[in-house]
Amino acid sequence: MSERRVVVTGMGVLSPVGNDLSTFWENLTHGKSGIGPITAFDTSEYSCTFGGEVRDFDVTNYLKTPKDGKRMDRYTQLSMAAAKLALDDSGLDVSSIDPYRIGVIAGSGIGGLGTLEDNHKKLLERNPSRVSPLTIPMMIANIASGQIAMEHGLCGPNMSIVTACATANNCIGEAWRMIKFGDADYFIAGGSEASIRPMGLSGFGNMKALSKRNDDPQRASRPFDVGRDGFVMGEGAGIMMLEELEAAKARGARIYCELAGYGVSADAYHLTSPQPEGHGASNCMNMALKHAKLNPEEVDYVNAHGTSTPVGDVCETLAIKRSLGDHAKKTIVSSTKSMTGHLLGAAGGVEFAACALAMRDGIIPPTINLEDQDPQCDLDYTPNKAREAKVDIALSNSFGFGGHNASIILRRFED
Repeated sequence: MSERRVVVTGMGVLSPVGNDLSTFWENLTHGKSGIGPITAFDTSEYSCTFGGEVRDFDVTNYLKTPKDGKRMDRYTQLSMAAAKLALDDSGLDVSSIDPYRIGVIAGSGIGGLGTLEDNHKKLLERNPSRVSPLTIPMMIANIASGQIAMEHGLCGPNMSIVTACATANNCIGEAWRMIKFGDADYFIAGGSEASIRPMGLSGFGNMKALSKRNDDPQRASRPFDVGRDGFVMGEGAGIMMLEELEAAKARGARIYCELAGYGVSADAYHLTSPQPEGHGASNCMNMALKHAKLNPEEVDYVNAHGTSTPVGDVCETLAIKRSLGDHAKKTIVSSTKSMTGHLLGAAGGVEFAACALAMRDGIIPPTINLEDQDPQCDLDYTPNKAREAKVDIALSNSFGFGGHNASIILRRFED
């Protein structure tokens, strides 16, 4: 593999706990939940009535031509906003670089569910002529990546990766790989999701995947706790600005951290459940460590996938112990999904930002609602309160339906 190094120079986040980095981080480190009753539609007939919505969001604030937002599904709107935030945060003037050297990989686990629902309703209740001619280009999962490129005039490699809840990590990891091999010098990469819709809520609810703690939504997402009863659906976007190190140094960029390793694997086990012994997830983490040329005992912090599902949290715990060995008990772990809910295809991007900020500030965000720790989940999950700790190496996990696993390693930048 090429020895070109990849660094992170900008981050854009929209989430249930904040629509900018500072608010996002302030709320995470103070253990504030972004979960509440769903306001987007009437949920009175649903088994789960709450989620993590992005509030006070207006895409026109992020577009060169505000009216273009009407031609985008909400998931694309969130991607566009997060990409703009990441670019602005990086300070990169894209007009000053070769447009063929900057690429985009922006994915979504589900894509334009809202567009599909709205137009299917028109088809059934009215007639085929009432279906918008923009239905297909608005709902397809690759269109956010294309729209970002069009908005900023970026002609480098462009694609979308769809691996359910591993999507954003795969997008960031494959961007890392392409920079390493010299196919681009800059990449905008991450994921978005906007599936808090009737179909999304009923689909996940009917498979018994969602928490039903309707009387206490803010305490519903409780990874590694005995009382966990399913995940909480969230929406949002997490987009990173990645650069080849020498290109970043040449322009005097501020560097958050180095993206040092990336692992990917398949469980090849079940439609929705993880491999019980954590073999697939462990192989994924091992690959990331190998690429980063790190030993397990060098990992300081793991941002766990930690979705608050009865089976998933146990399997991830087993996988972490399998990969880190005796060091697992000494490693600090937390699940920020306890505050944001599960952002599905956007989760890895938002959690990447949490890792980078933990490294910058020496603060580990907590796992809130961890009141009665499951004996089968026997690691240090940073219960309920943030903790000061130096983080030189962080590992972020994302695992998706279909057995898709993706792990990323962040390293404190040293020239």
